[in-house]
Formats: sequence, structure tokens, C-alpha cells
Amino acid sequence: MKETWGDLSKRAFLASCRRYIPELTAADLEPGPSGVRAQALGPDGRLVDDFIVETQDRRILHVRNAPSPAATSSLAIGQLVADRFDELVQ
Repeated sequence: MKETWGDLSKRAFLASCRRYIPELTAADLEPGPSGVRAQALGPDGRLVDDFIVETQDRRILHVRNAPSPAATSSLAIGQLVADRFDELVQ
């Protein structure tokens, strides 16, 4: 809801941006596209901020919830998957 409100209200969006850049003004903002991204929730309903790596039946490795910056972390994620695979086959 908070994200949607910030999308609908320029004033709300500006207020949230000012938490990081206090001197920002409405004149500094330009309209642009927005999107939706999937984000895992924990059992308590809070956002999960990190990758979830789980093994199933010692044959399947699941990597879930790769939020930004997943693309910039791709080599580290690849290493993690390779290491976990090595653990499974030993």
C-alpha cells in the first residue's frame, strides 16, 4: 500500500525521497515508469531482504527471492549455488 501511495502521490513520493536527500524539491522530480517486483514474505509478514537457498531431497537446490541487486550479485550467487551443489554430491 505504501508503494502504491508513493506512486499515486507526488507529495508522498517526495517525502519518502527526502529521507535520503533532504534538499530534494518537487522540481527535481520527473515522471517515469514504475513496476512491480516479487518479494518474499516471512511467516511474520515482513519482507525477506536476502536470498533464500534451500535443498530438497538432496537433489534439488532452490534459490528464491533474489531482490535487487541480484543481477550485480550474479557471480556470487553462482558461486553459492556451485558450493551448495558440491556439498550435496559429497
